[in-house]
Amino acid sequence: MNMQDLLDKAKDTLDNAKNTLGLEPQETEAGIYIPSTSSLKIAAPNKTNYDHTNYDNPYKGDKKIMMVCTEEQYMTMENGNKFDTGNHPVEMMVPLLHFKKAGFDVDVFTPTGEAVKVEQWAMPEDDDDVKQIYSEYESKFNNPNSIADFVKNDMANSDDYAAIFIPGGHGAMLGLPEDKNLGALLRWGHDNDLFTLAICHGPAALLAADLNSPDSSDEDNSKRDFIFKGYKMVAFPTVMDKQMPKIGYLPGTMPWYFGDKLEDLGVTIDNKLASGQTHQDRKLISGDGPLAANDFGKMSAKALLKEFG
Repeated sequence: MNMQDLLDKAKDTLDNAKNTLGLEPQETEAGIYIPSTSSLKIAAPNKTNYDHTNYDNPYKGDKKIMMVCTEEQYMTMENGNKFDTGNHPVEMMVPLLHFKKAGFDVDVFTPTGEAVKVEQWAMPEDDDDVKQIYSEYESKFNNPNSIADFVKNDMANSDDYAAIFIPGGHGAMLGLPEDKNLGALLRWGHDNDLFTLAICHGPAALLAADLNSPDSSDEDNSKRDFIFKGYKMVAFPTVMDKQMPKIGYLPGTMPWYFGDKLEDLGVTIDNKLASGQTHQDRKLISGDGPLAANDFGKMSAKALLKEFG
């Protein structure tokens, strides 16, 4: 047996072991994958840590929360495999549960008004609270507002919103970081003292604030620093994203890493693991992943009530 035969045999043995242990990404269609069975058991439990916090004096005013979601579903990895992604349901729904209890209505937006994409494989099937709030919002997810339309027609005179909320899921890295309308929206929100709420991979969308507005020249944008320069936050760490292919959560190496780009713009990402951490720096509130969804939603709701209650 020559060296190539030995290598092929070793690869087959390793592949068989991975299949036995449930470490291979699951192919749902040709070239499209969801996470391995083992990684789903670890990273996508059937019930969340939502704690049913009640807020003594819920908000009675008119200001709402603008929820910015992705309308793109597939991340193409370096090897050409496609990861079936979107927004993570826990990072969407658990904060929504807190916002509802705190008295805040939420409007849903995507870049062009196409339907929100959701990582359905991460839906906590035994969590009735999450499933109920998802059902309440499903029509909004299927027919969201358009960021482009809002920026063009309403933004300049709008006083409707208290916060911009960006949930995670790897889908937040698709389309949103390159969207100039979202960049204009984020800068408008910052200039008008809105809260910015971002969890897990949601902070990737903050990169859009470094893009030129569709209504401005290069010179206009070059005169100002990145709006979150000098801020500290928590987010899903790059070091963990680089490990995800090894347990089959991702079907290959990611095409890029958002944390590096945020740090290049002067942001400090203050966590090394996704262990459920949250952080507030001025009006930027962040969480590091699904484990943080409950505390992130609660921290955001309390900060909004303190400001507007």
